[in-house]
Amino acid sequence: MKFVTETRLALRGGMGAAMLALALAVAPLSGPAYARAAPESFADLVDQVSNSVVNITTSTTVAAPTNVGPNFPPGSPFEDLFKDFGLPGPNGEKGPARPRRSNALGSGFVISEDGYIVTNNHVIDGADEIEIEFFSGKRLDAELVGTDPKTDIALLKVKSDTPLPFVKFADSDKVRVGDWVMAMGNPLGQGFSASAGIISARNRELSGSYDDYLQTDAAINRGNSGGPLFDMEGDVVGVNTAILSPNGGSIGIGFSMTSNVVSKVTEQLKEFGETRRGWLGVKIQDVTPDMAEAMGLAKPEGAMVSEVPDGPAKEAGIEAGDVITSFDGGEVKSTRDLVKRVADAPVGEKVRVTVLRDGKTETLLVTLGRRELAEGEKPPKAVQAPQEVEKDMLGLTLTPLTDALRSEMGLTKETSGLIIKSIDESSTAYEKGLRMGDLITEAGQKPVASMDDFEDQVAAAKDAGRKSILLLIRRGGEPRFVALPME
Repeated sequence: MKFVTETRLALRGGMGAAMLALALAVAPLSGPAYARAAPESFADLVDQVSNSVVNITTSTTVAAPTNVGPNFPPGSPFEDLFKDFGLPGPNGEKGPARPRRSNALGSGFVISEDGYIVTNNHVIDGADEIEIEFFSGKRLDAELVGTDPKTDIALLKVKSDTPLPFVKFADSDKVRVGDWVMAMGNPLGQGFSASAGIISARNRELSGSYDDYLQTDAAINRGNSGGPLFDMEGDVVGVNTAILSPNGGSIGIGFSMTSNVVSKVTEQLKEFGETRRGWLGVKIQDVTPDMAEAMGLAKPEGAMVSEVPDGPAKEAGIEAGDVITSFDGGEVKSTRDLVKRVADAPVGEKVRVTVLRDGKTETLLVTLGRRELAEGEKPPKAVQAPQEVEKDMLGLTLTPLTDALRSEMGLTKETSGLIIKSIDESSTAYEKGLRMGDLITEAGQKPVASMDDFEDQVAAAKDAGRKSILLLIRRGGEPRFVALPME
């Protein structure tokens, strides 16, 4: 049996589906199994929700091809020659080139009687016209209310003379692995179709910061994108978005964005026509076991703050090296937890943020900004390797940062640290990801501006019984903590 070894995620056009091809592995089942009998029939559920599910047809203008045939100067006699013989002209066509129309298909569902409809962003992306077909055969034109590419969600609106059947969102946090679910939509352009399966896994990530997918074995194919995933009560627990497939067809691994994510997005799109996510203003990374050991933490949990630019966090007193363990009363075990909690928090409101700093717990009050307004900031210029006084330590050749190097790298006069001039590729430092040109600004969570500073921190870490020293480095303007073994 051959396995696909390449991993990729592609949101494909045509019928508006998302495909992901990656290595597939089969593992034996073990342990006791507990099963609940399958529903006798899904027919009543289909009857209950089908009128709220819609097919979506989009139409897009595609520019005419240019410069396909031979190019002649305007007025050339060769232009008439090619026209006389009916050959393709400069645009590769017989006669003048014209734009053409391209159609695509997808699915969606109605969430209010006044005509709001949810689908995937990639289903309607770039569309000039959007037509909605209901289960009854009725067709209505739709207007785009707003989109959120980060979660691949779009909100549409139709005008209807009569109230429309609609469905409501369920609490996706209550969905369990093994629960029965039903997917509905327009697979492969075949019209309304239902498929059933179970929740195979929760909290799946694909490619986005806000990903929170339910995995299901209910059949999902091209054209199902944007359609609902129902629980047995007829409420929506997810929006069908992507599949894993080595061949483009369903193999029983589909992904639906959770209803708790989608409901928040649609509320903001309905109210503002755009998303308004909270912004803390920190750069973070997960705490690894070796980082936890280097800092003396009991467990490798929380979100490590690697940089605090100007913004809400800096104004509240959060510092680089802090480990955020709680946000607005909710536990933070990883960067993913923090990103989701901050995004869900209201812009402009004050929240409590608990951090670990120098072995002590502190709680700070932060007034959140808006992420969409902060995303346009550009990172500093890339770091380049300098040519200055150097010293070898821990597999690294280090040199202090000077005014000349600051100017060369576009750094401020206040920036200090040590540049990695070279690195032994057989060293542990290289294995940990350090590279030539990295700027070390902290060691042992203390600023370093000279080799003496660096040596003092290494010695202090060894005296404290640490096996590793925590370094804060910058590469291409981006900060990151690395726990470097000192043996």
